[in-house]
Amino acid sequence: MSEPRFKVLSDNRQASHNYHLSDRLEAGIELTGTEVKAAKTGRIQLKDAYAEVTGSEAWLVNAHISQYSHGNRENHEPVRKRKLLLHRTEIDKLQQKTREKGLTVIPTKIYLKGSLIKVEIAVGKGKKLHDKREAERAREDANEARAAIRRSRQ
Repeated sequence: MSEPRFKVLSDNRQASHNYHLSDRLEAGIELTGTEVKAAKTGRIQLKDAYAEVTGSEAWLVNAHISQYSHGNRENHEPVRKRKLLLHRTEIDKLQQKTREKGLTVIPTKIYLKGSLIKVEIAVGKGKKLHDKREAERAREDANEARAAIRRSRQ
């Protein structure tokens, strides 16, 4: 059998800018019918979203999935808590890290894996302003070096 194909539905580009990311996990997500249809059309926003562990369950909070255009009265609420489907050991690990070290769990992307909708979450520590400036400077230096190499080849 061939490996499942990936199609990124939504990407949280701000996550790597605002956080030092580590420990990435793949999680399933519990969605209603109209949420699935809206998600497959790419109508998802993860900008302010985060994940939290409450009790023995993991939840995705503040993720915005727009209402489905043909959903009529059975349409879903755009912003609500959605359950993340993880193994018990993964949930315990996330809970331990977020409690002890003051880290947070951020969704980095939502994608289709075969016919299933998956969420990639990462444990992150907030960047300070000087960290963001340092990362920007490093990126600019790398771009300048690439441009210089290109010019020297011509």
